[in-house]
Amino acid sequence: MSAGTAAVPVNAEQTGRRVEEVLDRLAASGDPAAAAAAEELVRSLMDFYGAGLARILHLLSSAPGEPSAGLLGDELVASLLVLHDLHPEDRDTRIARALDSVREHALDVVDFDEESGTLTLRTREAGGCGCGSGADAREAAEAALACFAPEVRAVDVQTAPAGPALLQIGTGPAPTRTR
Repeated sequence: MSAGTAAVPVNAEQTGRRVEEVLDRLAASGDPAAAAAAEELVRSLMDFYGAGLARILHLLSSAPGEPSAGLLGDELVASLLVLHDLHPEDRDTRIARALDSVREHALDVVDFDEESGTLTLRTREAGGCGCGSGADAREAAEAALACFAPEVRAVDVQTAPAGPALLQIGTGPAPTRTR
């Protein structure tokens, strides 16, 4: 990249879809040799980059301090590490990290169904009128989880039960005086 060229943001999910689309087009082109060569090329590049990432993690883990913390919090790096099965954090930790990145939605994990890949979340009761959108929370969670925990294939957001009604206490009537 030249000094005057700005970096284009890369999204792992979009890139994966683009690679799949190109491979599908090649498969549909009627040239099985070209399709097979393209798939082999993608596999070779994945192996190469995976080995490089593994080496980077190994070198970082042997360095003093905790230089990998910033890397694990980066969406692109985290998605590459997960893609290559190199991410040192377990699934629950990565889910918590993803939800922490959308903390304005105040979501708690209820359950994860490994078979379906469905993560059930509950909105925390918040102050105010309680009119926050569950759809917004689900979309934000899905976007964050795509990078940090792609094994989550669906998100179900439950609304927290409403708390007790707000009791308004005002001044009562003036006491009457008896003579």
